[in-house]
Amino acid sequence: MTAQTARSTSRGSDYTARHLSVLEGLEAVRKRPGMYVGSTDSRGLMHCLWEIIDNAVDEALGGHCDRVEVVLRADGSAEVRDNGRGIPVDIHSKSGLSGVEVVFTKLHAGGKFGGGSYAASGGLHGVGASVVNALSARLDVEIDRDSRIHAMSFRRGEPGEYGGDGPDAPFQPFTDHSELRIAGKVRKGVTGSRIRFWADRQIFLGDADYSWDDLVSRARQTSYLIPGLELVVRDERGETPIEEKFRHDGGISEFVEFLSPGAPVTDVLRVTGQDTFRETVPVLDDDGQLVSKDTERTCEVDIALRWDTGYDTVSRSFVNVIATPKGGTHTAGFEQGLIKAVREQVKANTRRLKAGNDKIEKEDVLEGLTSVVTVRLDEPQFEGQTKEVLGTAAVRGIVSGVVDRELKAILGSTKRAEKAQATAVLEKVVSAAKARVAARQHKEAVRRKNALETSALPTKLVDCRSSSLEKSELFIVEGDSALGTGRSARDAEFQALLPIRGKILNVQKASVGDMLKNAECAAIIQVLGAGSGKTFDIDQARYGRVILMVDADVDGAHIRTLLITLFFRYMRPFVEAGRLFAAVPPLHRIELVNPKKGQDKYIYTYTDAELHRVSLDLQRKNVRWKEPPQRYKGLGEMDPDQLAETTMDPRHRRLRRITAANAEAAEKAFELLMGNDVAPRKEFIIAGAAELDRERIDM
Repeated sequence: MTAQTARSTSRGSDYTARHLSVLEGLEAVRKRPGMYVGSTDSRGLMHCLWEIIDNAVDEALGGHCDRVEVVLRADGSAEVRDNGRGIPVDIHSKSGLSGVEVVFTKLHAGGKFGGGSYAASGGLHGVGASVVNALSARLDVEIDRDSRIHAMSFRRGEPGEYGGDGPDAPFQPFTDHSELRIAGKVRKGVTGSRIRFWADRQIFLGDADYSWDDLVSRARQTSYLIPGLELVVRDERGETPIEEKFRHDGGISEFVEFLSPGAPVTDVLRVTGQDTFRETVPVLDDDGQLVSKDTERTCEVDIALRWDTGYDTVSRSFVNVIATPKGGTHTAGFEQGLIKAVREQVKANTRRLKAGNDKIEKEDVLEGLTSVVTVRLDEPQFEGQTKEVLGTAAVRGIVSGVVDRELKAILGSTKRAEKAQATAVLEKVVSAAKARVAARQHKEAVRRKNALETSALPTKLVDCRSSSLEKSELFIVEGDSALGTGRSARDAEFQALLPIRGKILNVQKASVGDMLKNAECAAIIQVLGAGSGKTFDIDQARYGRVILMVDADVDGAHIRTLLITLFFRYMRPFVEAGRLFAAVPPLHRIELVNPKKGQDKYIYTYTDAELHRVSLDLQRKNVRWKEPPQRYKGLGEMDPDQLAETTMDPRHRRLRRITAANAEAAEKAFELLMGNDVAPRKEFIIAGAAELDRERIDM
């Protein structure tokens, strides 16, 4: 035997059965929490709350509950209440435990595995309540059933009794057997559940917290999905409690109206239908053995959609009221049926629509479309416990067939009202296709083969010598006067200048075609060299960063906002990568009288508050200056040395990074402030008028 063989045999003999770990019960959850709730930060904490809320909502989905309350307590706990049937409190025959203990301590246990308790539900893995229990320092549950209040408490998944309030109270685990205690009485016929839990800080990060905005958003959307259900959310963590109530009897049609950002092209269209499919599933027989069973399932489809005059696509999808943000087979089926129906109608009306020979693509159909896609079915298959993607394959064909059939009937209707709306939709789709083709042709015309080709660039661009992506900077400056000063103030090695004339087009209200026709917008896209919209490729960008350099006044702020809108709408990856900046020029210059040796003659301040603070400091030091301090009205007032020192020199300047950390909130803000709908913007201005200090208005 060689030495190498001996070492190999020795290593193999060291690996025996004693090295294998078997995690029992909830121990596996605490050992690998990410497998069950995704992460141990705020997202994982919110997922725990969703699991408990979903169980209450499932009662409402089954018609057993019409009110759900969620309370974020000041002590860090969260509580969910419902007036559903209440968790079973009788003894489970196989385990000998109460139904409450089975639900909260046994993985893959519950009423959603074909037992007839739920026709369709959201919490389908049977791990929701038990996982939350395992990851909680303390969990209390109260059940109203049989005219009594049944209660039980757990510490990190183990049942027992607490000697006080809160997770740090003395705890005595059950030893011989566990039992439900009777905590009081309720009126006959009153049922419901109350679950309160304190997240275990041994598991979750110290800064993990519940998001009030996410909770409100989730409650609102759930109220749309279950008409007649009232959801109450309350936050008691601040000095003043906040409460919101939601109830929408109009269902997902109201949801589409809420989500749609622009003026409507059509009414809210409702597409409904159902079909069956067969599925082979493993089930437990009476002997506890897994056997395969061929089961017939029913899939119900309910979709609301509306086209508006905008260009953004807003889509939400749900399976049994559970949001699927990453889509799945139901959204794939929706898009497939939608595109097929629209293409056939465009083809049938080619001459009237002047559609040409270009094929209608998915992005053309989805432009300006707001949709809510919901399906309901027994035991859907999700990809992972976080339930973000539906995986049941048969659903795609069912949804596609329903959408294709129903939408063809709507778009091909001969009724006057429906025919007018169908024409408006088809004309919008054809217009989007033409704009897409124009955008592609424009991109192909101006795209350079490499970053060194400059022949196709605008003549007004003052380029830099360096081709280093990491170091190069493009300053977009306002007006020719700022360009002249900036040309002398810049470092020509790595700083390029592109002047724009006044205020560019508001692209939030304009079409792609109009945006490309605008000389200033086209020049910015051309100079950056990475395309626009869905074809934007950040790797093709010619500059490492773009800096917006405008005057420090109202007009400058407006121009900066218009430029940010252009980048956010058509070059968003550049913003998301943190490569878009706003220069911060000074507002004032203080000229000192007889400055001391080593003391700068000029002091620059960037806000009125800073000017006041510096003035007081100079007074205390008995330093005199010329009155009044100079107030810059624009970048052109500075000489090159001043502009370089204050705004362009990387060693001294101030930059403000433009980020899109909360893209959804940013999208709403852009639509409110820059979109087509004027009424909400007017209301916003009127509501905030009282808070404006009129003396601060730059006249």
